[in-house]
Amino acid sequence: MCGIAFIRLLKPLEYYLATYGTSFYGLNKLHLLMQKQHNRGQDGAGMACIKFDIEPGNSYIDRFRSNADAPIKDVFGRIYEQIDHIRETNPKRLNDTGWLKYHVPFTGELFLGHLRYGTYGKNNIENLHPLIRENNWITRNLVLAGNFNLTNVDELFHRLIELGQYPVQTSDTITILEKIGHFLDEENEILYRRFKAQGYSKKDISHLIARDLDIQSVLRGSSENWDGGYVLAGLLGHGDAFVLRDPNGIRPAFYYKDDEVIVAASERPVIQTTFNVPASNIHEILPGHALIIKKNGLAEERPILHPKEKSACSFERIYFSRGTDIEIYQERKNLGRFLMPAILRTIDYDLKNTVFSYIPNTAASAFYGLIEALNEFCDDIRKEKILRLKDQLTPESLSEILSIHPHMEKVAVKDMKLRTFITEDTHRDDLTTHIYDITYGTVRKDIDNLVVIDDSIVRGTTLRQSIIRILSRLEPKRIIIASSAPQIRYPDCYGIDMAKLSDFIAFKAVIELLYDTRQTDLIAEVYRKCKEQENMPKEQVVNHVWEIYRSFPAERIAEKIAVMVKPRDCKADLKIIFQTIEDLHRACPDHRGDWYFTGDYPTPGGYKVAIKSFINYIERKDERAYH
Repeated sequence: MCGIAFIRLLKPLEYYLATYGTSFYGLNKLHLLMQKQHNRGQDGAGMACIKFDIEPGNSYIDRFRSNADAPIKDVFGRIYEQIDHIRETNPKRLNDTGWLKYHVPFTGELFLGHLRYGTYGKNNIENLHPLIRENNWITRNLVLAGNFNLTNVDELFHRLIELGQYPVQTSDTITILEKIGHFLDEENEILYRRFKAQGYSKKDISHLIARDLDIQSVLRGSSENWDGGYVLAGLLGHGDAFVLRDPNGIRPAFYYKDDEVIVAASERPVIQTTFNVPASNIHEILPGHALIIKKNGLAEERPILHPKEKSACSFERIYFSRGTDIEIYQERKNLGRFLMPAILRTIDYDLKNTVFSYIPNTAASAFYGLIEALNEFCDDIRKEKILRLKDQLTPESLSEILSIHPHMEKVAVKDMKLRTFITEDTHRDDLTTHIYDITYGTVRKDIDNLVVIDDSIVRGTTLRQSIIRILSRLEPKRIIIASSAPQIRYPDCYGIDMAKLSDFIAFKAVIELLYDTRQTDLIAEVYRKCKEQENMPKEQVVNHVWEIYRSFPAERIAEKIAVMVKPRDCKADLKIIFQTIEDLHRACPDHRGDWYFTGDYPTPGGYKVAIKSFINYIERKDERAYH
């Protein structure tokens, strides 16, 4: 769930100085793009810049990365520090774009920024993007950053070895870098031999390669065997660039172009805000396509891999992406709206003695949708009562009718802006305690139901250790936690790194139910089926883990989850409600990637991860199901 930010300036730097009063237009815009996507990366940040047409012997690629506590601030703070020094000592230099390009880093035409959300691995500088594959040939230099997870890294690693390479790491990042690098080298070699046979000098050949380099062919050869979700952005030393999206469209990518700039980012509203353009002018990169930008400024969206059934990540819509996107905002409201019938049934339609709220802040949009639906429900009740009473209405009865409305309160406030379910395992428990502060006096003791909307329930740790415990201090008669997402039952391997079945409260609940109902033979049978497939090609694997859930309806599992997450000192009755799969699809019709809820993976590698995760659970291996 990392974030990318890409900018290509289409005019000379002098144009931006004359038009916008600064030689650092690209740098400033990149800063905004990254800052507006800080939700996608709090563990590290990095940026790179390529300067066009620099004389040999001078640096033309700049890069800086940071894993500081405030990495975006650290990255740009250090860059602006140099600019401020020039402003203080020789301010006229800031208007000399030719001098700046040779003497000040990040004063080029091509920019790439990255925000890291480290769910696995260390946050050492070496792990941060952008990465660089260096070469003395300008057209073989590759700068790469991405938002991706691959499920078949081991397979790809062995393919690199078969190509004659000797990778020093087996991570998906290095594997992708070297795979693209290999085909980039091949493309360079093909063009070199062609132009050499035509009698061109080596110096002229460099320029011809830069002109004719086929990025589409390089990406097609590189990505042919990738299995996973990805958006990759790359810069080549001579000035070509690309943004590639996986064939299922799992990870998001958007772009905008005009006669001044070409921009790409992981989220649409950040482009809208940064460049003040309407949503209609921003395009989504099609699945299996790449936005390819040549050095001459020509930009085209070209097919790389055959598009498959679109499985855009629904978790982006439920939780992760910024809610300021016009479509995401409405979808999240619908997620809350569609919870209303189940909530009303749970509170026995007792609106008079029910308080509605939400936790955390990312659930606010769903809460607004719920309240809108409740207000419409109350409108219908008021109309029905008024029409039924007609001439019998009195001021008192009318006041009573008009008082029918949902009661809203902000009952809890999150003190720390931390996403605990994708925090490193070793630190998660420490973070889930005392995250929230309670608003006293919002609930009547032993009288009111307290309904709280949550965007998703993954591990249940925050519920058990923090949310329910503090809500119970208000002493409501009943606590109802309503999740705008369905039950998370299967591992994710494409974005949010939820790779261990043993972490999921829904999985723990169904296992306990199987023990309670003496169906443990089913656990052994599923293990046997998974074990038989462990070494099979991923294309032949079947997700038998779904059989674990088939014995119980979702409501029964929710009841068990409520028992498991309820603290001993909580006196209130506790109910948990989950979104249905059908209503999820109704709310987010264009983002049907729901594998964490249904086990229906868009790629074969997903099924391989699911069975491996179950095997790890049975064999008590506390490790990820893929590398």
